[in-house]
Amino acid sequence: VQLVESGGGSVQPGGSLRLSCAASRFTFSNYDMGWYQQAPGKGRELVAVISSAGDSTKYVDSVKGRFTIARDNAKSTVYLQMNSLKPEDSAVYYCNAITIRGTAAFGSWGQGTQVTVSS
Repeated sequence: VQLVESGGGSVQPGGSLRLSCAASRFTFSNYDMGWYQQAPGKGRELVAVISSAGDSTKYVDSVKGRFTIARDNAKSTVYLQMNSLKPEDSAVYYCNAITIRGTAAFGSWGQGTQVTVSS
Protein backbone atom coordinates (compact mmCIF):
# COMPACT_ATOMS: atom_id res chain seq x y z
CA VAL A 1 0.00 0.00 0.00
CA GLN A 2 1.22 3.48 -0.80
CA LEU A 3 -0.54 6.71 0.16
CA VAL A 4 1.04 10.04 -0.77
CA GLU A 5 -0.58 13.20 0.55
CA SER A 6 0.13 16.66 -0.85
CA GLY A 7 -1.29 20.15 -1.11
CA GLY A 8 -0.85 21.43 2.40
CA GLY A 9 0.59 24.81 3.27
CA SER A 10 0.19 27.96 5.31
CA VAL A 11 -2.88 30.11 4.85
CA GLN A 12 -4.67 32.88 6.66
CA PRO A 13 -8.00 32.28 8.37
CA GLY A 14 -10.76 32.19 5.79
CA GLY A 15 -8.44 30.84 3.14
CA SER A 16 -8.68 27.64 1.13
CA LEU A 17 -6.52 24.64 0.32
CA ARG A 18 -7.01 21.52 -1.75
CA LEU A 19 -5.34 18.38 -0.50
CA SER A 20 -4.65 15.36 -2.68
CA CYS A 21 -3.86 11.77 -1.80
CA ALA A 22 -2.47 9.53 -4.50
CA ALA A 23 -3.03 5.86 -3.70
CA SER A 24 -1.38 2.80 -5.19
CA ARG A 25 -0.72 -0.91 -4.64
CA PHE A 26 -4.32 -1.74 -3.79
CA THR A 27 -7.61 -1.67 -5.67
CA PHE A 28 -8.58 1.91 -4.90
CA SER A 29 -12.06 1.74 -6.39
CA ASN A 30 -13.03 -1.08 -4.00
CA TYR A 31 -12.57 1.02 -0.88
CA ASP A 32 -14.25 3.86 0.91
CA MET A 33 -11.61 6.54 1.54
CA GLY A 34 -11.17 9.01 4.32
CA TRP A 35 -9.17 11.99 5.48
CA TYR A 36 -7.78 12.13 8.99
CA GLN A 37 -6.72 15.20 10.92
CA GLN A 38 -3.98 15.08 13.55
CA ALA A 39 -3.42 18.23 15.56
CA PRO A 40 -0.30 18.64 17.70
CA GLY A 41 -0.45 16.40 20.75
CA LYS A 42 -3.66 14.68 19.62
CA GLY A 43 -4.56 11.44 17.94
CA ARG A 44 -5.76 11.10 14.36
CA GLU A 45 -9.41 11.99 13.89
CA LEU A 46 -11.40 10.88 10.86
CA VAL A 47 -13.01 14.04 9.48
CA ALA A 48 -14.35 13.06 6.06
CA VAL A 49 -15.29 9.83 4.29
CA ILE A 50 -16.34 9.11 0.72
CA SER A 51 -17.85 5.88 -0.52
CA SER A 52 -16.04 3.70 -3.02
CA ALA A 53 -18.22 4.94 -5.89
CA GLY A 54 -18.06 8.53 -4.72
CA ASP A 55 -21.83 8.80 -4.29
CA SER A 56 -21.91 9.24 -0.54
CA THR A 57 -19.94 11.43 1.84
CA LYS A 58 -19.81 11.97 5.59
CA TYR A 59 -18.19 14.68 7.69
CA VAL A 60 -17.60 15.43 11.32
CA ASP A 61 -19.52 18.44 12.55
CA SER A 62 -16.40 20.59 12.90
CA VAL A 63 -15.76 20.60 9.14
CA LYS A 64 -19.27 20.15 7.77
CA GLY A 65 -20.14 22.86 5.27
CA ARG A 66 -16.51 23.91 4.87
CA PHE A 67 -14.69 20.79 3.65
CA THR A 68 -15.59 18.68 0.64
CA ILE A 69 -14.19 15.23 -0.05
CA ALA A 70 -14.07 13.92 -3.61
CA ARG A 71 -12.35 11.14 -5.51
CA ASP A 72 -11.24 10.19 -8.98
CA ASN A 73 -11.14 6.42 -9.28
CA ALA A 74 -9.45 6.60 -12.68
CA LYS A 75 -6.52 8.40 -11.03
CA SER A 76 -6.68 6.52 -7.70
CA THR A 77 -6.76 9.87 -5.96
CA VAL A 78 -8.88 11.32 -3.18
CA TYR A 79 -9.15 15.05 -2.55
CA LEU A 80 -10.13 17.31 0.30
CA GLN A 81 -11.24 20.82 -0.59
CA MET A 82 -10.89 22.97 2.51
CA ASN A 83 -12.63 26.33 2.56
CA SER A 84 -13.18 28.95 5.26
CA LEU A 85 -10.20 27.59 7.12
CA LYS A 86 -9.88 28.27 10.84
CA PRO A 87 -6.83 28.18 13.10
CA GLU A 88 -8.24 25.03 14.72
CA ASP A 89 -7.97 23.26 11.35
CA SER A 90 -4.17 23.40 11.69
CA ALA A 91 -2.96 19.83 11.67
CA VAL A 92 -1.25 17.15 9.65
CA TYR A 93 -3.73 15.54 7.28
CA TYR A 94 -3.57 11.89 6.25
CA CYS A 95 -5.67 9.69 4.01
CA ASN A 96 -6.45 6.01 4.31
CA ALA A 97 -8.94 3.49 3.10
CA ILE A 98 -11.84 2.98 5.50
CA THR A 99 -13.24 -0.39 6.62
CA ILE A 100 -16.91 -1.17 7.05
CA ARG A 101 -16.36 -0.59 10.77
CA GLY A 102 -15.17 2.96 10.05
CA THR A 103 -11.55 2.30 10.95
CA ALA A 104 -8.41 2.73 8.88
CA ALA A 105 -7.97 -0.20 6.56
CA PHE A 106 -4.21 -0.08 6.35
CA GLY A 107 -1.57 0.16 9.02
CA SER A 108 0.81 1.81 6.59
CA TRP A 109 0.31 5.57 6.53
CA GLY A 110 1.71 8.22 4.25
CA GLN A 111 3.83 11.10 5.43
CA GLY A 112 0.83 13.38 5.70
CA THR A 113 0.58 16.99 4.61
CA GLN A 114 0.81 19.91 7.03
CA VAL A 115 -1.89 22.56 7.09
CA THR A 116 -1.23 25.70 9.09
CA VAL A 117 -3.91 28.37 9.47
CA SER A 118 -2.63 31.53 11.05
CA SER A 119 -2.81 35.26 10.66
